[in-house]
Amino acid sequence: MKQTLGCEKVKSAEDAIKWLKNGDRVLVGGFGICGTPFTLIDTITESDHARDLTIISNNLGEAGKGLGKLLISKHIKKAVGSYFTSNRDAVKAWKSGELEIELIPQGTLAEAIRAGGAGIAGFYTKTAVGTKLAEDKEEREFDGERYIFIRGIKADVALIKAAKADTMGNLIYSKTARNFNPMMATAADLVIAEVDEIVETGTFDAEQIVTPHSYVDIIVINDRYEKIGGEFLERNR
Repeated sequence: MKQTLGCEKVKSAEDAIKWLKNGDRVLVGGFGICGTPFTLIDTITESDHARDLTIISNNLGEAGKGLGKLLISKHIKKAVGSYFTSNRDAVKAWKSGELEIELIPQGTLAEAIRAGGAGIAGFYTKTAVGTKLAEDKEEREFDGERYIFIRGIKADVALIKAAKADTMGNLIYSKTARNFNPMMATAADLVIAEVDEIVETGTFDAEQIVTPHSYVDIIVINDRYEKIGGEFLERNR
């Protein structure tokens, strides 16, 4: 295929997900379902080798969409994130004891991932002090105010979504679909990037590049979804 010519990092989605193992901690990009690596997620649901996953993401997609599919296929043991009530299946799974949930305020989640990627063990924040989310967390006082300690987040694998890659693996994103993806690319041992298009190296202006190629291990072409009216819809296969 012309779009993959000269890009050694390109693999099929099926080959890429073989790097996941049972019990892995997996960072997954997306906000709602914006900026979600749909092709990679769908491919995992069709496989049986990577289960009991801990998914670290803002939310678990929507019912039957994105990470919502991975929940239905019972690949997820635990979800770490901020907003799960947008997916009724996640609420049902938690109530029935099929899903563990760890809630983290959204800004704290973003900073914890950034810290993990920057090699920072943790940080103190005032957010959630005095709430159930602060239980069992170290607390200290600075300048007369209470803070709790949050560990930086790292993962075994990151599944991210970008608009385009060049043949070296540099990534650019599309507007708000960027969301958590760039910081997740820094905070995992293995980074798999799903993209809509691959272009020749040198096509991007250096100022456009958000994620440098050194962070990206594997690139997968989105060949299952197309953008129609601002929304990614599954193609008829």
